Amino acid sequence: MSNQANIDFPILSRLDFFNHAGVAPISAAGGKALRDYADQSERQAYVDSGWYQHIDEVRRLAAELIHAPNGREIAFVPNTTSGLAMVANGLEFHSGDQIVITSVEYPANRYPWEDLVKRFGVELVEVAPRGDGRIGVEDVIEAMTDRTRVVSVSHVQYGSGFRIELRPLADMVHRVGGYLCVDAIQSAGVVPVDVSRDGADIDFLSADGHKWMLGPEGCGLFYCRKELVDLLHPTVVGWMNMVNANDYGNYCFELLPDARRFEPGSHNIPGIMSLGASLRMLLDVGIEQIWSGVEALNAQLCEGCTRRGYQVYSPRDHERERSGIVCFTHRDPSRHRAIMKDLERRGIIIALREGRLRVSAHFYNTADQIDRLLASLPVCG
Repeated sequence: MSNQANIDFPILSRLDFFNHAGVAPISAAGGKALRDYADQSERQAYVDSGWYQHIDEVRRLAAELIHAPNGREIAFVPNTTSGLAMVANGLEFHSGDQIVITSVEYPANRYPWEDLVKRFGVELVEVAPRGDGRIGVEDVIEAMTDRTRVVSVSHVQYGSGFRIELRPLADMVHRVGGYLCVDAIQSAGVVPVDVSRDGADIDFLSADGHKWMLGPEGCGLFYCRKELVDLLHPTVVGWMNMVNANDYGNYCFELLPDARRFEPGSHNIPGIMSLGASLRMLLDVGIEQIWSGVEALNAQLCEGCTRRGYQVYSPRDHERERSGIVCFTHRDPSRHRAIMKDLERRGIIIALREGRLRVSAHFYNTADQIDRLLASLPVCG
């Protein structure tokens, strides 16, 4: 591995880290931004800091990452859940309305919608995965009716690594008069994400920064298509939602005309600065190049796992269904936890999700690290 990689990602000197789908290490640039904030705040308490002037630049970087037209469609949120709940609680629902999700969503993309069932009599329609773990786009489309208000799906499923095609879902849900909401925490930063390809596509998107975007926990992105800003009511209203936020004594209830209206109070400045530094690094490398590198590592991993007798669960037949996540199983699943713990003792970090071993490498991981992981896996016999 290069010396530059060790500088950009100090974790390389200590661990072979393959859990970016969990809580990822902060990049060196992101860590420096946190330390700079702490040092300035400790010594000068925001005097001449310029922190707030940098926020719009981070919005621009976030918009570039997901191909949003501009940063005014980006709001900063504490986590993915907050963005998804913003949609669930900001739209108007009535008894009989339908929400379409899958039956294998991370809880963040289930409970906000299930809450509507209890409060308003909304119907929650769940689409089950097929036998191979894939979620059929046709199955999701078939679940939609003229009562469908929202289709809310994970771009990449945390428990399988399956990546769903979003454009056909957007086309159909728009046709029936509904909206597409996307949990992008397992895709943004590693696979290409485009909210506006060939026109209006994704309506709402939420993603925390602590996974593939290599930022700290507690700072995420919420995208709202500009045409829908007035439709989605802020779930928390405070001073920062307003057009004259800094004119404290001049009370004027007028919401901002863009996604900033979803930010009710003081910003998480250290989180935003750190996330912005990592986003700048990712964009400098290039998401297409990042994805290409991760794909090569995952191909190496899958080939090696198969050779050692493991069954690869994550989709591999079609590139558009692949992601940064590879899940695989031993013939004896009861050994999975012991395998994960043994790897951890060797300084190799993976995860166990939904009864499967899960590896999620990022672009700075190396082929040598994958080889060490494979060599440390017990052969299935």
